[in-house]
Amino acid sequence: MSSLPWDQPGWLEEVTTWIETELVRVGRPATGPVEVLHRRAWSAFAQIPSDGGRVYFKAAAPAVRFEAGLTAALGRWHPELTVPLLAVDVERGWMLSADAGPTLRTQLHDVEDLRLFHPILRRYASMQQGLATRAAELVALGVPDRRPERLSELYDELLQDPSALRLGLEGGMTAEQHQRLAALRPRLTQECVALAAAGPPPTLVHEEIHSGNILVTPGGDLLTDWGDSCLAHPFVSILVMLRSAAWWLDVPETHPEVQRLRDVYLEAWTSYAPRPELQAAMATAYRVAMVVRSLAYQAILGPLPESYRIENDAIHGWLLDYLETEEQRGTA
Repeated sequence: MSSLPWDQPGWLEEVTTWIETELVRVGRPATGPVEVLHRRAWSAFAQIPSDGGRVYFKAAAPAVRFEAGLTAALGRWHPELTVPLLAVDVERGWMLSADAGPTLRTQLHDVEDLRLFHPILRRYASMQQGLATRAAELVALGVPDRRPERLSELYDELLQDPSALRLGLEGGMTAEQHQRLAALRPRLTQECVALAAAGPPPTLVHEEIHSGNILVTPGGDLLTDWGDSCLAHPFVSILVMLRSAAWWLDVPETHPEVQRLRDVYLEAWTSYAPRPELQAAMATAYRVAMVVRSLAYQAILGPLPESYRIENDAIHGWLLDYLETEEQRGTA
């Protein structure tokens, strides 16, 4: 099992040297020490005072190191939707950016405030439509390929990874749950075939569109944290979008304002197909996205010591959500 870079001796010193050098290069030298805010399985994050204002540093975990190159590319392709970088080291997955503003979460006080999401959802859909022609470039950048036609194979690989699932261990997946998930494989294949046929075409998906990953700026809100991205059916985006909005404001996911997020996003795609067809594809993508989320966590947590999987049950947790959702459909 590998360990994370920020767990290695000398990492902070190396990072500090790079940050200070890059800040001098861009004309805003540091005025204080590097303060590490968190070290997690997927990233380390720090802030630095500079004479041009606060600056943030992010180091992506090895499994999502593509984030640095992707963020830099999005800065060229869609600067209106992503935080500009002051410096980037693609090989090491390091990024440096200026303070772009508060998160949208600071402005969510009531469920009606979810309407603040609407403009960026429309802009995000427009970006996805434009990036559908860049699938090969996204894969070349290292963005994980989780298009519908690949998901059945990836699902098989996931179920054949007992360590990632903590199969048979306390707090992990039981053998009986594993068998039920294996039995769902034909249904997943059918759903993926339906998604691929329904369209819209695969594109870049930000898997965690929530209020903590949206920054409020005078020129329009920006998306950050592109390490939670893949190449997939665009509607995979809605799973965390809806669940996190409901959870943060302590309302059911069926609340009209939460469902309105789905509708606003769907409206941006009505040139691709009639609304009923899009709604059917979105319902399927919502379920399939649970498998996509499990795969994302497998990529991050799978290579790490078991303690990381004990602390975060997302690999088998998302699969069990998929199991419950599909079985409820089967008995409805």
